[in-house]
Amino acid sequence: MTLSDIIGTLGVSLLLIAFVLNQRRTISEHSRAFLAMNMVGAVLCGYSAWLVSFMPFVVLEAVWALFAAWGLLRWSPERQD
Repeated sequence: MTLSDIIGTLGVSLLLIAFVLNQRRTISEHSRAFLAMNMVGAVLCGYSAWLVSFMPFVVLEAVWALFAAWGLLRWSPERQD
């Protein structure tokens, strides 16, 4: 397993855990935990894609990470579901 594989696996795992927890209604899509898991997961996936020069996925994950970061910056307790 390469470094890129390990980083990508960690990133995808974070994204999937956030998704599953949201679907089980354990965390809200507006929670800091969900947004942070999405941001970190997307950054890791994007970096993994960068390491193997797969630019379409780098762009996708960069946008994903930026929107998750934007959500974190705008986060407030009043927005919770």
